[in-house]
Amino acid sequence: MNRLIMIALVTGAFLPSAQAQLGDASRGQRSFQACAPCHSLEPDRNMTGPSLADLWNRKAGMLPSFSRYSQALKSSGITWDDATLNEWLRDPQHLIPGNTMPFSGVKDAGRRGDLLAFLKDATQPGHAPPSIAQRGNQMGGMMMGMMGGGAVPNLKKLESDQRVTAITHCRDTYRVITADGKTRDFWERNLRFKTDVSDDGPQKGAPAIVAAGMMGDRADVIFAAPEEISGAISPQC
Repeated sequence: MNRLIMIALVTGAFLPSAQAQLGDASRGQRSFQACAPCHSLEPDRNMTGPSLADLWNRKAGMLPSFSRYSQALKSSGITWDDATLNEWLRDPQHLIPGNTMPFSGVKDAGRRGDLLAFLKDATQPGHAPPSIAQRGNQMGGMMMGMMGGGAVPNLKKLESDQRVTAITHCRDTYRVITADGKTRDFWERNLRFKTDVSDDGPQKGAPAIVAAGMMGDRADVIFAAPEEISGAISPQC
């Protein structure tokens, strides 16, 4: 196991190992509303993040139906249980440096205990409250509507990390490759394709990627003309 991960787990060892059982699940269910736009409790229903169904005793980064895990998470060697999930919820970057979770953590130990108590039951088969799934769908739709875009800069001259060179699609994931050689993965509902034919729009054949939303998990790819869009996306798994 990575030395930094070992230190993080030892740091949190003073907390009761049964913290999930000590929390208030009803309060934790209310806290989960902040998680529901990105995480489902239904098996293999992945959104921005992976489904949390059957989370306990799962290896981190190993849900087969989810393909957007960071390399840091996949190589962490962690198994999710009371202790590791408590540390993850406290500070994801401290537990697994370099992961791409757009969440800074829950610093209050009581709130974490409540959330763990709720999740430990709700992630078991058949235990997810129906209202949670429904509300998550509604909140996700509203947030996507609110966070979908805004003013963009002049796109005629792009930095290498803004200029899109390739887009692939596999199952529910888009992968966007930029001129700096980096690849970013997006849940298909978090990536929007737009056009800008104005003087501020991109050059023909040189689409731009522009951040959208407040969590760092959404973006717009902007093309010079509509006919460019379909030809720019390649099916590739």
